[in-house]
Amino acid sequence: MDSKGINEDSSRQVRVRFVTKLRPPFKVPTTSIAVPANLSRMGLSEIVNLLLKNSNTEFQTTPFDFLIDGELIRMPLEQFLLAKGISAEKIIEIEYINAVAPQKQRDPSLHDDWVSTVDGTNPRFVLTGCYDNLARIWKDGSICTHVLQGHNGAVTSVNIINHKGTSSSNDICIATGSKDKTLRLWMFDAVESGNNPVRIGAFKILKGHTSSVQSISAKPSGDMVCSGSWDCSMKLWKVASEGDGDSVSVKKRRLVDDVDEPQLEEEAAAELVGHTQCVSSVVWPESQTIYSASWDHSIRTWDVQTGKATWNMVCGKALNCLDVGGEGSALLVAGGSDPVLRVWDPRKPGSTAPIFQFSSHSSWISTCKWHPRSIFHLLSASYDGNVMLWDLRTAWPLAKIDMHKDKVLCADWWKDDSIASGGADSKLFISSGISIS
Repeated sequence: MDSKGINEDSSRQVRVRFVTKLRPPFKVPTTSIAVPANLSRMGLSEIVNLLLKNSNTEFQTTPFDFLIDGELIRMPLEQFLLAKGISAEKIIEIEYINAVAPQKQRDPSLHDDWVSTVDGTNPRFVLTGCYDNLARIWKDGSICTHVLQGHNGAVTSVNIINHKGTSSSNDICIATGSKDKTLRLWMFDAVESGNNPVRIGAFKILKGHTSSVQSISAKPSGDMVCSGSWDCSMKLWKVASEGDGDSVSVKKRRLVDDVDEPQLEEEAAAELVGHTQCVSSVVWPESQTIYSASWDHSIRTWDVQTGKATWNMVCGKALNCLDVGGEGSALLVAGGSDPVLRVWDPRKPGSTAPIFQFSSHSSWISTCKWHPRSIFHLLSASYDGNVMLWDLRTAWPLAKIDMHKDKVLCADWWKDDSIASGGADSKLFISSGISIS
């Protein structure tokens, strides 16, 4: 074993047994072997790859991560065992998993101004909002097929609505929020495409905020949208008007040239009041529960039926972003006016201390998102120009994406194995090939 990661001082050795939950061809023999005690993660990965190639000469080299007692190894093996109080005299069982890091970077999709918001919840396209007052649909994350035109200020938030009343899976409903103080609702046909992007107008304008709309989130059923604003309020809006019936049809799609068809305007159905500064982020994960974060340093939980806050936690920092996920879809992750990403468990009463903190960014955090299929993995984006991938089982970032040349303003998971990110460099980047096991 003379590879770069393995050619280390082997005067001290430990016996290890490699195990995995991965399926063939990723399984190695479970017999124990002796390895140098000061092996790094890279050295361990080389050993596993050698074992796999011994049983299958066509096996392609694959990067792996390693866990001992459920915690990722991020230091030399001997140092890890000492830090955790694990005896090196016994056989150490080490679980290996696919390393989480992008394997491919696409060429960026250019915008005319800052890319302020992105939604990657639909696997067929990526939705972006921009400081040029437009939202855009990027088919396959690279081809602009639709331009959503109508806002009179920067688009600050976008949300793909999972509307259960649509007549076809190709009929997509979208909500956007803007510095022009309004939300707008749009419909488009996901299979419609041509040589040039189709410009469409909103079928409904939602008015009521007295300052910039900063964040929006749709109810899981898709029949309502919540917005948070610089006016310190949150408002709830109906997606379908009275008389629309239960269905929002793609026929409501309004071409920009259709000047004879007036746009509907609607006021809020309800208002949630309590924050004293900008409501920077809202999340609506359950029918009767909304979460919000604010520049007033608080995270709140709201009962939709009563309109009252049921939980209020002050964390000491102005907050820019919030998401709900993790174990039991109950953990809160938030970031804001310092470089620290924090995770709380609101199920633990009487405690405002984070259960996890990640401190590798060097500037304010703009975005944080749980992976939709994993209880361990999440991402963060920062004004330091980086997107970082995290695993709750280690305090070190799994990977750093540094493609942007300016502040990263937004990021989201796309198709489970990719990240879409946008920033002040006016670019949308897609980082793909991320293996979450």
